[in-house]
Amino acid sequence: MSNAAAWMAAAIALSKRGLGRTAPNPNVGCIIEKDGIVLGRGWTQPGGRPHAEAMALDQAGSAAKGAISRPAPISSTSRACSTPGPT
Repeated sequence: MSNAAAWMAAAIALSKRGLGRTAPNPNVGCIIEKDGIVLGRGWTQPGGRPHAEAMALDQAGSAAKGAISRPAPISSTSRACSTPGPT
């Protein structure tokens, strides 16, 4: 399994923590890692807030930004949403 596949598998496992409790939002898992070290992780909380990505970014803090030429990769089980308004 590639590193990308392993990180996505870990994000999917995190997403399952919110299964059935995140309405109206989907259950999502997110991991931010750099050089094989987890900087932040999150999953959508009950009621849909906070979102997984917000949790992971809060936990990672400034470490996620890193150098502009080499930011930390994010593995998220959700795609960008085109729905206008709050989700």
